Amino acid sequence: MSQAPPGAPRTPTGALDARWQALVAAAPGAIVLRAASQDFRRADLEALATAEALALQDDGVQPGHIVAWLGLNTPAMLALLLACARLGAVFLPLNWRLAEAELVAVCRHAGVAQLRGSADQRAMAARLLAQGAVPQLLREAAPPALALQPDPLLLLAYTSGTTGLPKGALHSQSGLWANAQAAQQVQGLGEASRTLTVLPLFHVGGLCIQTLPTVLAGGQVCLHPRFEPGAWLDEVAAWRPSHSLLVPAAMRAVQEHARWPHTDFSSLQALYCGSSVVPPGLIHAFARRGVPCAQVYGSTETGPFSIAQTPQDANQRVGQVGQAAPGVQVRLVHIVGGQGVDVPQGDIGEIWLRGPALMRGYHREPQHPDFADGWFHTGDLARCLEHGHHEVVGRSKDMVISGGENIYPAEIENLVAALPGVADCAVVGLPDNRWGEVPVLVVQPQPGATLTEAALRAAVEPHLARYKHPRRVLLLAELPRTALGKVQKAALVAQLLQQHTQA
Repeated sequence: MSQAPPGAPRTPTGALDARWQALVAAAPGAIVLRAASQDFRRADLEALATAEALALQDDGVQPGHIVAWLGLNTPAMLALLLACARLGAVFLPLNWRLAEAELVAVCRHAGVAQLRGSADQRAMAARLLAQGAVPQLLREAAPPALALQPDPLLLLAYTSGTTGLPKGALHSQSGLWANAQAAQQVQGLGEASRTLTVLPLFHVGGLCIQTLPTVLAGGQVCLHPRFEPGAWLDEVAAWRPSHSLLVPAAMRAVQEHARWPHTDFSSLQALYCGSSVVPPGLIHAFARRGVPCAQVYGSTETGPFSIAQTPQDANQRVGQVGQAAPGVQVRLVHIVGGQGVDVPQGDIGEIWLRGPALMRGYHREPQHPDFADGWFHTGDLARCLEHGHHEVVGRSKDMVISGGENIYPAEIENLVAALPGVADCAVVGLPDNRWGEVPVLVVQPQPGATLTEAALRAAVEPHLARYKHPRRVLLLAELPRTALGKVQKAALVAQLLQQHTQA
């Protein structure tokens, strides 16, 4: 059994660190991770975390300093998170898919004290060092540490930037532990759970919906460096996971893979999905293979496990995202006289969330208006149905107001996404002299598919009021996306406006 090096820092003052230490003490030989065909016992991961904590201390990292990771999913990444928890430092997972200028901006905004990462990102790490985005030697140029708090901060996660510049959400150890407990309860995660993780851990979805909750439940995680549909199917067949998490683009890639019809999915108790509106057809395809496909709703700022379906509800409530997670309060509001007023059941309102897993605030923006009086204003629109189940209809900033009528893009997108030959679609509002703005449907066809504007209109128009009909239908080979596959609607609007100007 691995032994921690002598003199290892041990300051388990935070809830997450204390939980991890208790698991290691209870069963050091239990398997916690599998990566690159290698099993890691709890003692092995603890040894990696201890060694990393010692190295960070030697480099001059102090409590409140921000330590960044740039690279793929690896055990070393999780070990660095645990080392930061031990030291009271703050872990910042960087999105390696960002351009160099974007990474420089994030690192400078965060005030990174130290940079770690995987071998595949060494060239980018060297460029960040050369540009001064992170210090070469911490002892000579230490950025200011975050103020210490009774509930230690642990995670600084930057938003994906779908609606503007990324913002850094600060999460505490107790908040991450509260999120993990809610995720465990709803998903049924425990010591017997086997979670297959393929989404990037630089997003809270990949890190905090299943991966950390499974580790902290005493279960096992099979960690892939990145998503590849064939590798996911192979692991389902060979390792026999009980849980996994995919976004819609990954779900579609799995279903289009040649091995999809022949893979045995009987080990999967539940597949969770989210990050954007999930087309019902993707959910039904898994259901036909005996896999309940449950949706989860949240954001970088909320933990993110905030509203979710149980596996039992998944097939009966397709298109919904579930009920409030344990400890989470949900309000649906509209603004009247500058104040949020709750809407009647069944009406559409903006989702406001409050609970122990919410961020402690935005880094360098303590008075941001989206986070006030303990409530986070998500900007997402939903209606509450019977028994507290929620249906998300879109973002308030995405809502199209045409001739004074509100048009929710998800109503159109759900119809189109289910059509044969449609890989993805998005509805955006474009300026119009008569109506103010009008809805425009943009469709990404599947490779080899033949789609026509007439066929797309025929599938949509009988089901919607006339004012909701798309005024234009466009086909694009590829929609602009974030790293998790969300369509970047602001970028799409800019692209369409530029094309219109050049035409």
